Amino acid sequence: MGAKELLRSPAIEDYSKAIFALESRSDEPVSTNALAERLGITPGSVSAMLKKLDELGLTTHIPYRGVRLTADGRRLALEVVRHHRLIESFLAEALGMPWDRVHAEAEVLEHVLSEDLEELIAAKLGHPTVDPHGDPIPSADLQLDERSTYSMESLQVGEEGVFVRISDSDPEMLRYLAGCGISPGDRFAVRERQPFGGPLFVIFGEREHAIGGQLAGAMRVEVDRRGVERPGVERPGVDRSRSTQQHRTPTREEPHDGRD
Repeated sequence: MGAKELLRSPAIEDYSKAIFALESRSDEPVSTNALAERLGITPGSVSAMLKKLDELGLTTHIPYRGVRLTADGRRLALEVVRHHRLIESFLAEALGMPWDRVHAEAEVLEHVLSEDLEELIAAKLGHPTVDPHGDPIPSADLQLDERSTYSMESLQVGEEGVFVRISDSDPEMLRYLAGCGISPGDRFAVRERQPFGGPLFVIFGEREHAIGGQLAGAMRVEVDRRGVERPGVERPGVDRSRSTQQHRTPTREEPHDGRD
């Protein structure tokens, strides 16, 4: 297999996307163990693939610390993320597929989407900027517009804002929100916060919902009034790109991490 074909293999794309997602969480290089955990495989398997990525010029190895994507590696990752999120949008908006099912389909189709079909889908949907879960879609020239957000669990009583993003890696969580009639773009107000890690009572529209635990941690929001900076803030970076079905609180790549 030639270098060009290897570069476009699903495995190479998945690794690039996963590194991209993990890089968004901190300024540190991505370690082999962190990548293995995200992909759900052994560190030994990761080490072998990272050697290939390095040979292809997609990553740079920092001794005893991990790897970073090169400019070419970042471009490849963003292209896959764009494919993934456009496919999710098309399945949800054009075909009416529930938002808890589109991620698994996009994980497969992202690797075979042609550039011509990508452009047709984007045009058909009116060149969307976010996918059904609120994750930003890279532009055609692979620019990603990331905005700072807070986790719902970090909010205090009286704060108001907009629910903007949720990880797509947990279908059950998405089904629960859909059942509650809650989706990205909805406004909310925090009415009450129970002590000792208890749930928040949050008003969406005319209904009040108890939101806590993993759900509160996974929901990313923009608030109208920002006081002192809190630990729940998510800095601009990436996505939540997601290459496995394991759930974790989403970060800027993830997604949502999401994990597209």
